[in-house]
Amino acid sequence: MKNVTDSFLSLGHWPSAGSFGFNTDILATNPINLSVVLGVLIFFGKGVLNDLLDNRKQRILSTIRNSEELRKGAIEQLERARTRLRKVEIEADEYRMNGYSEIEREKENLINATCDTLEGLENYKNETLHFEQQRAINQVRQRVFQQALQGALGTLNSCLNSELHFRTIRANIGILGAMEEIRD
Repeated sequence: MKNVTDSFLSLGHWPSAGSFGFNTDILATNPINLSVVLGVLIFFGKGVLNDLLDNRKQRILSTIRNSEELRKGAIEQLERARTRLRKVEIEADEYRMNGYSEIEREKENLINATCDTLEGLENYKNETLHFEQQRAINQVRQRVFQQALQGALGTLNSCLNSELHFRTIRANIGILGAMEEIRD
């Protein structure tokens, strides 16, 4: 805390700059700048971020509901496939003498097709969720960055006026002149 106070007091100790000068102590000024930027981001970006997150939450919940419906449909298909399998097994007992291997192949194909369908639907659901989450994260990042940039530009534009500009230029010229005199 003492370094921060000293950094503000050192502004008036530059004889060539008059009552205005630059603080070149990076360790003292960065926490102040960061706290100002974070405060502005939190104050202005909180509502928008909440709205974005709520919208994303609703979309993700909708996607989850859709995926659950697809899952229920796949379970119904599986139940139908199991019913069909039971019928095939009954027929297999009747036709055991005539073509047992053919019925076994049909049963395996049916099970494999159903398992493949379920795996595909599960993979699709997982990919959709992952994609939607990544898209939501990227949108939030982009919005926060845009708002931070707009806030920073607005702050800079509101703080800089022509008088401050001329004072800064005069102070820098005075510093350069003092440095030139020291070299000579």
